[in-house]
Amino acid sequence: MSVFEAPVELAGHEQVVFCHDPSTGLKAIIAIYSSALGPALGGTRFYPYASEAGALNDVLDLSKGMAYKNALAGLDHGGGKAVIWGDPSKDKNEAMLRAYGRFVESLGGRYITACDVGTYVQDMDHIARETRFCTGRSPDHGGAGDSSVLTAFGVFQAMRASAQHRWGSADLAGKTVGVAGVGKVGRHLVGHLTEAGARVIATDVNSVAQKWLTENYPLAKFVGSTEELLEHQLHVYAPCAMGGALSDESVSTMNVEIVCGAANNQLARPGIDKLLADRGILYAPDYLANSGGVVQVADEFAGPFNFERAKRRTENIFTTTLEILARSAADGIPPGQAADQLAEERISAVGKLQALRLF
Repeated sequence: MSVFEAPVELAGHEQVVFCHDPSTGLKAIIAIYSSALGPALGGTRFYPYASEAGALNDVLDLSKGMAYKNALAGLDHGGGKAVIWGDPSKDKNEAMLRAYGRFVESLGGRYITACDVGTYVQDMDHIARETRFCTGRSPDHGGAGDSSVLTAFGVFQAMRASAQHRWGSADLAGKTVGVAGVGKVGRHLVGHLTEAGARVIATDVNSVAQKWLTENYPLAKFVGSTEELLEHQLHVYAPCAMGGALSDESVSTMNVEIVCGAANNQLARPGIDKLLADRGILYAPDYLANSGGVVQVADEFAGPFNFERAKRRTENIFTTTLEILARSAADGIPPGQAADQLAEERISAVGKLQALRLF
């Protein structure tokens, strides 16, 4: 069977590249969903997938999400993503990352990589030694540093906008917010919420994260699992770990008013956003809420990086969230569908300019 006909999930993707370097053990997949708005921009995830099919499905979903995220963020970038199949705590090393960088370079700028789950600024420094098309580097190597700072700031803006839409005020003081995952992004979000006067209940599978939270935010409450977190009555639930957090089971039992978090691909299946709407739960689409990080790395790649400029651009997430929630309410459709429509409209309108040959 032809690879162009077999996987239904490949529909719509421009290019999917399998990268293998036996000498370093590298097994990676780079997926470019769309370059209509410009070179595809998206992070590299390093994760111990159970199978090659699992890695492929993830990179296809993530790359499409990046296309929509970049479109809503107003960036001149298409959507792409990459995954490296392996355990970052055991398999990751300089040689493997540099081998991966050579594959990125071979695409000639069609794909620009950055950090994601399992990769950090130090990893981008290694990758950038082999390719010009890498962002999210450390300041010592000419980069902007950790993009999770603006990712969390963007989630906070989307959360404030969701509160404005739901309760008539963007003020989160006195609201109870459950944060699932206090890693790279979640810990910064806890800081914003605490400063805003919100009551934070958090969970994380990592004991180091639990220790960090109790030491730095003693007023925040820590619980042992996401299931225990969702037993609480929450004003806002913020999934900030891996995808698939919003499933039929979790949505049917959660007692929350707003879902707004940093995790990618929060909906476990198509139609979950409709289930949320039917239960009266307001959902801020994940690829909108977490787009602050990509705003930062795009600013770095364009150079020279200016944090205050990137932060101002990230503040636009507040306005875009209000626009999407208003469209959702006016048209009687879930917010995710409204966000998809807005992203697709920009991709289509700007993408048509490619046919305009004036020089």
